[in-house]
Amino acid sequence: MSDKKFVTDSGIEINEVYNGLDQTEKPGEFPYTRGVQKDMYRGRLWTMRQYAGFSTAEESNKRYKYLLANGTMGLSVAFDLPTQIGYDSDHKMSEGEVGKVGVAIDSLKDMETLFDGIELEKITTSMTINATASTLLSFYIALAKRQGADIKKISGTIQNDILKEYAARGTYIYPPKPSMRIITDIFEYCSKDVPKWNTISISGYHIREAGSTAVQEIAFTLANAKSYLKAAQEKGLDIDVFGQRLSFFFNAHNNIFEEVAKFRAARRMWAKMAKDMGAKNPKAMMLRFHTQTGGATLQAQQPENNIMRVTLQALAAVMGGTQSLHTNGYDEALSLPTEAAARTALRTQQIIAYESGVVDTVDPMGGSYFVEELTNQIEAAAWAYIEKIDAMGGSVAAIEQGYMQKEIADASYKYQTDIEKGIKTIVGVNKFESEEGVMPPIMRVDDSIRIGQMEKLKQLRNERNNDLVQNGLNNLRQAAVDGSNVMPLIIDSVENYTTLGEIADVFRDVFGEYRA
Repeated sequence: MSDKKFVTDSGIEINEVYNGLDQTEKPGEFPYTRGVQKDMYRGRLWTMRQYAGFSTAEESNKRYKYLLANGTMGLSVAFDLPTQIGYDSDHKMSEGEVGKVGVAIDSLKDMETLFDGIELEKITTSMTINATASTLLSFYIALAKRQGADIKKISGTIQNDILKEYAARGTYIYPPKPSMRIITDIFEYCSKDVPKWNTISISGYHIREAGSTAVQEIAFTLANAKSYLKAAQEKGLDIDVFGQRLSFFFNAHNNIFEEVAKFRAARRMWAKMAKDMGAKNPKAMMLRFHTQTGGATLQAQQPENNIMRVTLQALAAVMGGTQSLHTNGYDEALSLPTEAAARTALRTQQIIAYESGVVDTVDPMGGSYFVEELTNQIEAAAWAYIEKIDAMGGSVAAIEQGYMQKEIADASYKYQTDIEKGIKTIVGVNKFESEEGVMPPIMRVDDSIRIGQMEKLKQLRNERNNDLVQNGLNNLRQAAVDGSNVMPLIIDSVENYTTLGEIADVFRDVFGEYRA
């Protein structure tokens, strides 16, 4: 508990927590509906992250240093599409996509540049990467070693959630079963060698971006989490140890009350689910989550209105008890965020933290008749979905049968038709339109970025020891075939400057590629 006294601007003292007459649950106690920490933001604010990455590693490095100088507490890396699906920048499939939606990372050389001048032992880094998560994490570990860091002390998160890629997002490479095998290899390796690393961020964010409802977002996310937990247990990992390294990633939309209730329901559900699966350690039952404001809610029309949308969403995340938060730039419906838009997004978090007063008491909406009942109803509806998925044989089976995909598609279709019919109002889009609007500056990534990356790759292949590279790939192929843990061999390979695409191609040869 903090010794600091919290008061309103009128001098009225604020209690750490307020309880209704019939409220028996306490923050920091099972089932954590009211928050995972007793004092929540009184003790420590959420981590203010800004998701960034574009063009080259050099340009992204400048943005990271800018964000750190402006008060960002942790970095969150966006990778370009070729990096996400295992192609080097010089592959024919990469044409037109290099550096566009994130930074291009082809090898350890690029990772060295990306974090040049940034000590990995002193920051936390989140990487939004899934199919190639094992390789990107290996780049990061190899770089930490070169910096002289103790890899047992480095901390951060890889998204590493392949199930939601099949259900909602699409950046998968291999079929579900071998993908799950690689993920559990990461779990096993990190539990011993990189114990502070969060080895998976189970994502509802992209499920919501694809058009799901709030209920579907947490139902499908928790169903996926259950599958990962089972896979880890089958690998022999202890749920009380492994469960502490799980984190979640949720979306925040405009309906403040529904979003707060959603976050509260998700915590309660996960606590019960983990306990039912054998967890005894309280930390293994705590749902810790990162939130990003809703990208799909941003509008190209009257883009300045997005500042208000992002503010509402960030407020919902904070009042819902998030552990870290990224706020979108108001211009992201048009392009990657400009530096000015990224700064405004960060300032939004800082104003909520230091000026709004919502951090002064724990679970500020707890006890509201509306929010408590909404929490109960969202939980009940989400459990109904999970029961259906369990009856199908779990998330992998439900995805293979197309169940999750259809449910999301149906919800997305209804939402869009409600907008088009005027049933749902979107300010500036189907109501309160204006003929003239001020178009903000647009950030563009030039196609010449690919040429530079191709030149770097050519130089890399000429300078590295290609015999060591080939030996490493042969060893990796053998591990993929015989079921050995692939992580140590990926790390060995990247330390010899084997490229991301070369490693992905080994797995493509062994496991094949998934076709929906």
